[in-house]
Amino acid sequence: MPEPDGLLEAELSALEASHRYRQRRTVQARERGGVRLRVDGREVVSFCSNDYLALADHPQVTQAFVAAAERWGVGSGASHLVSGHCLEHHQLEEELAAFVGRPRALLFSSGYLANLAVAAALLSRRDRVLEDRLNHASLLDAGLASGADFARFPHGDAAALRRRLAVAHAGRTLVVTDGVFSMDGDVAPLGELARACGAHEACLFVDDAHGFGVLGGTGRGAVEAAGLGLEEVPVLMCTLGKAAGTFGAFVAGSETLIESLIQHGRSYIYTTALPAALAAATRAALRVMQLEPWRRERVLAHARRFRAAGAELGLRLMPSQTPIQPIVLGTEAAALATSRALFEEGLWVPAIRPPTVPAGSSRLRITFSAGHTEAHVAHLIGALGRLARDVALA
Repeated sequence: MPEPDGLLEAELSALEASHRYRQRRTVQARERGGVRLRVDGREVVSFCSNDYLALADHPQVTQAFVAAAERWGVGSGASHLVSGHCLEHHQLEEELAAFVGRPRALLFSSGYLANLAVAAALLSRRDRVLEDRLNHASLLDAGLASGADFARFPHGDAAALRRRLAVAHAGRTLVVTDGVFSMDGDVAPLGELARACGAHEACLFVDDAHGFGVLGGTGRGAVEAAGLGLEEVPVLMCTLGKAAGTFGAFVAGSETLIESLIQHGRSYIYTTALPAALAAATRAALRVMQLEPWRRERVLAHARRFRAAGAELGLRLMPSQTPIQPIVLGTEAAALATSRALFEEGLWVPAIRPPTVPAGSSRLRITFSAGHTEAHVAHLIGALGRLARDVALA
């Protein structure tokens, strides 16, 4: 039998040959606002963070973190069900539930763990789970790990979902979708999906990681923007490491749902609780989100300006009205080369390649932040305009 390293080296070589090898860059310094960085020795403006509202280093957020660390320490020491659940966690859960308009919320150490817990608590081998084809990997993994009958429906296709739901099934049915799709930036047709679920007694689970804090009239997310509530979307998951600028995630829903997750969600039961200092920082971020709506307005205005300029340049944009603005280039080599060219111009825009996106749709994934200025956006548009004259960006 070949040595393990020999097999792994061959696999790594194949990834390099196909331009799919992933490499990390090291952030060495950052200015307040989180968009001006020193990365691998170069000063750049970042267009690849999900810190949409520029809250990760907001003074009120960082001060809350420091004060709570001095009071509670920097670790929680145990899972929530042992001794890791403190007052900061409890108050944050109450405030998150109130913010999204649901009876209760439950904190998790990551969105991945939250999604695993929901699937484990709601599904058995007698049930089925139907997922959008472009769902985040954590949702797909959670559905597969549940042991339920698993199937995917075409991206954003409510009619196809209805056809799937019309096929009789003895157990429960959970329909799972992202609210905002992280690589395309488009919003799921939540109203249509909810109506399909209602007609067939299915439960709709929305992962609104990229909509929370940004979309909707008050920043409650894609579910708010669609005019839906607890009855139409019984299970809502949102992450805190994006618009809220901190870390972790929460699931919000009914008393019964949350108690079921506490009792049966293995990834909740057996994971160390978030540090109390992070919970305190998130409480501060939640207050800022509500008191400073201009942050949400600014990031969406940046996206609109970019889309207008991109259309004039003939860029191959996707139908996204969110801070996520991809430019599809097709091949892995083209995406890597363009990303490197932008980095040389002082702009950090990542190349996204398969298997993260479908083959033939490698792209640049641009994300905007309230920390960006109009000058930063103009710099990006100008650089893309120059590259468009030399390479096939359209």
